[in-house]
Amino acid sequence: MQIGRWQHQTGGSSGSKGGSPSGRFSRTSRESGRSASFGGPRRSSSSSYGGSRGGNRGGYGGGRPSVRRGGFGSFGETEAEISKFMSKAVVTTEEPVFVAEHTFADFDVNLHLKKNIAARGYISPTPIQDKAIPHVLLGQDVVGLAETGTGKTAAFLIPLIDKVMKQKGERILIMAPTRELAVQIEKELAGFAKGLGFRGMVAVGGANITPQIRDLKHNPAFVIGTPGRLKDLMERKALDLSGFGTVVLDEADRMLDMGFIDDMRLILSKMRKERHTLFFSATMSKEIERLIGDFLESPVVISVKTRDTSKNIDQDVVRIPRGKDKFDVLVELLKERDFTRVLVFGRTKYGVEKLAKALSRLHIHAESIHGNKTHPARMRALDAFKAGKVSVLVATDVAARGLDIPAVSHVINYDLPSTYEDYVHRIGRTGRASNKGIALTFVQGR
Repeated sequence: MQIGRWQHQTGGSSGSKGGSPSGRFSRTSRESGRSASFGGPRRSSSSSYGGSRGGNRGGYGGGRPSVRRGGFGSFGETEAEISKFMSKAVVTTEEPVFVAEHTFADFDVNLHLKKNIAARGYISPTPIQDKAIPHVLLGQDVVGLAETGTGKTAAFLIPLIDKVMKQKGERILIMAPTRELAVQIEKELAGFAKGLGFRGMVAVGGANITPQIRDLKHNPAFVIGTPGRLKDLMERKALDLSGFGTVVLDEADRMLDMGFIDDMRLILSKMRKERHTLFFSATMSKEIERLIGDFLESPVVISVKTRDTSKNIDQDVVRIPRGKDKFDVLVELLKERDFTRVLVFGRTKYGVEKLAKALSRLHIHAESIHGNKTHPARMRALDAFKAGKVSVLVATDVAARGLDIPAVSHVINYDLPSTYEDYVHRIGRTGRASNKGIALTFVQGR
């Protein structure tokens, strides 16, 4: 069955008579009001991955329907919401080119740090780095809002490394919503701080707590962790935050969504009262605005967002006709030559694991990431995907925030996201920096 040809339909709505030819995946422009449709007879493979007939509520594998703000269900259950999944990548020569006010060499930071920055190929800052770093160097509280993939991590790490170098005994706490993001931040820290004589450590759940307790005894300058594990370490008297005067809340909106608000408040209450607080995120909500009011003191608000989703991402929907198994559709898409590194999002931990195993049985190299996997297993899966050892990573929304995975060709929303914000973060894993990407969202036939 040949699909993925991105042909334009000339008549009929998706899934209707006169739609796409049998076995073709057809794509139409957003302006026409028609979306991609997948036609053709149902495959009779014994390895077919079922469970899609129940619609999008509850997903596959019998999982609970995800809770959506304001009720139960998913984002994308009305035609108005589905239209937000369709957007052509913007190709224009009229958009002004960003010209940074600084180079990294201009910043008043430690000379050895400058050498490390240059060794990593950093010359001209991204907009969020250019605007935020000077304020962080001055010790001001900062709220930084920027689209995903724009270098927020370096925007806070570089000035805070300099702070540690210049202020003896300064200690930094960085909170992140997921284990993977915390580990990624620590790796960035190791690169920028190479040879500077201090250390950082990661404190995340799903990993053996004993080595983390041992690392904390060395009083690392940077402690990077998830709220749950940080709280656990505090309760064990292994982590004393009274000496920490600087905190970074990275992707705090996600931490709020994950129910960490009470842990976050407790953790911050144990730090020095005179606190330097940095808040970086890709989205802003009313809940987050209240959080900023509680946690930050007269912050400098820096927003370099131009739109919710990157202009480099070609977005569309794949309408699954009634009676068609969406797993079969996914398999045929993944066989296409240009689907080289694909991130597939599902809703439930059980469903994601089952989907990855079903793909592997069909010799489509897939790994999974979800909350039921141990931290080492999740990192092995992520590293294999980054290294190109597997072509498909199936994940819950734990992989939707902050992760920098190079050259993701496609993001596929196999299950609908719970909110539009979740959709924005999911598809932000592709089309990063100057790269182009494609995001496809599966929508069951109505």
